[in-house]
Amino acid sequence: MIQIVNKIGSKIRKLREKNGLSQEYLAIELGITQPSYARLEKDDERISITRLISIAKILQTSVSELIEEKINNLQVKVSENDSIKYIDTLMSADKEHISTLKEEIVFLRKLLEAQAN
Repeated sequence: MIQIVNKIGSKIRKLREKNGLSQEYLAIELGITQPSYARLEKDDERISITRLISIAKILQTSVSELIEEKINNLQVKVSENDSIKYIDTLMSADKEHISTLKEEIVFLRKLLEAQAN
């Protein structure tokens, strides 16, 4: 069975809550939309080091603390019969990511239309 456990998003969420900050606030500080930020807290592995540095500064912590949590909680166990299930899981995650991006595009278009008026 393939099992990947990545806790960096959970660590970010806990530190954000500890500091009394909202997802919206962090999204604004990072220059991204709230749905994009929410994906970061859902343990999305597509977080860049630049964004990780920015998050660490906002949360008044170190990048190493955030990365250490990720490294300590990353476990991969693979068996022969689960390769197809793993690929299906990745494809499903990509579809969800694309769906969220579409929602963001709609949101941003509405924002641009509102600013144009």
